[in-house]
Amino acid sequence: MIYLKTDEEIELMRDANRLVGSTLAEVAKNIREGVTTLSLDKLAETFIRDHGAIPSFLGYNGFPFSLCISVNEHVVHGFPSDYVLKAGDIVSVDCGTYLNGYCGDSAYTFTVGEVSPEVRQLLIATKHSLYLGIEQATEGKRIGDIGHAIQSYCESNSYSVVRELVGHGIGKKMHESPEVPNYGKKGYGSLLKTGMCIAIEPMINMGKRKVVFEKDGWTVRTGDRKPSAHFEHTVAIRAGKADILSTFEFIEEVLGERFI
Repeated sequence: MIYLKTDEEIELMRDANRLVGSTLAEVAKNIREGVTTLSLDKLAETFIRDHGAIPSFLGYNGFPFSLCISVNEHVVHGFPSDYVLKAGDIVSVDCGTYLNGYCGDSAYTFTVGEVSPEVRQLLIATKHSLYLGIEQATEGKRIGDIGHAIQSYCESNSYSVVRELVGHGIGKKMHESPEVPNYGKKGYGSLLKTGMCIAIEPMINMGKRKVVFEKDGWTVRTGDRKPSAHFEHTVAIRAGKADILSTFEFIEEVLGERFI
């Protein structure tokens, strides 16, 4: 069932999502060579709890960490670990909070030092595809319009779109209906209505779209071990223009750069 949110509920969701943005900005301050991904997870958990919220990923279906941290060929759901970041790595950090009864969810792929031009272009394209999808997230459109916008742009630039993992509805629960694939056909899928809240999250591979689920039961990597990028926003459906509830503003203040 798809739950439509009131304006008051959407504002509560905005608070949860802005905390996600602030948490990712704290992570951004600490992403550098020599840092372990586990230390980033501990930092995020402390920051979230200090702001009166709960890390919504921690314990979700048994997930044992507060962040999903996926490095290089890892697509999503990577476990924070003793892995030490090195120059040239890319790091997808997916964060969720539970605040005042509602969830926030957003993800950003960071660079560690300088990366190759090809890898940077992958990040630029993935982030741009997110906003192309968001442009379609308006009242009267359909879920397939979002996926088509993402897929057509990425594939026209010789990237591949992961099919096994998708975006989702969000609200009082982290995952609600409907599913939001990053591929699709115009005019197909659930009708978008004002009050729907969804997380749009392109997962785009430099190589082929095949992915492998690793033995921990969570981590997903590319089958050909080529890099993958991941960006995510939570949005509320409105007439005319989507309302982006999450934010990259705080991250970009830390990084001092914009990809697009």
